[in-house]
Amino acid sequence: MATLFLASASPRRRELLAQIAVPCVTQIASIDETPLPGEQPEAYVERLARGKAHAGLAALSNSPDAVVLGADTAVVLDGQILGKPLDFEDFRRMLAGLSGRSHQVMTAVALVSRQAEAARVVCSDVTFRHLSEAEICAYWASGEPCDKAGGYGIQGLAAIFVSRIEGSYSAVVGLPLCETAQMLGDFGIACWQASAAQ
Repeated sequence: MATLFLASASPRRRELLAQIAVPCVTQIASIDETPLPGEQPEAYVERLARGKAHAGLAALSNSPDAVVLGADTAVVLDGQILGKPLDFEDFRRMLAGLSGRSHQVMTAVALVSRQAEAARVVCSDVTFRHLSEAEICAYWASGEPCDKAGGYGIQGLAAIFVSRIEGSYSAVVGLPLCETAQMLGDFGIACWQASAAQ
């Protein structure tokens, strides 16, 4: 049975895998996440997901049956990638831009082993209601936005900002579970429904 390694330090991705009863071992892989000149957001998240997975696999030379999952999520507004906020002013600019509008959240998941490789990108549309200046400041003061792409976490306090979502909620959190489960099955890694069928 193949062992799944998660090339991510994200507790949210580990929790999502646990939600579908897929055990994993963390294998953090650091890569350069700088966008390439002219790179489109969808290509960017897929490149990073594949890069993390390959970097993780390269560090596992003693695990011939390893399968490594890499993932990356980008918040995209008007075609521009919003990264993690650098400081309060950067965060304030992001949230003011998202306020009262729809944006895209693109999450790529990649699986690599010694024999195979696959990747998928899932795009979801998220709409924010109008946010007041006081709400934006209070959210920053909570500390939650600091390490979040786009300056917010839909699974946390920012849930009250979201008036509509079209697509995959789990992908917005950080891992598209429907697509991930299908890909894992192709790599011989079962999730809960396979266990329940036994």
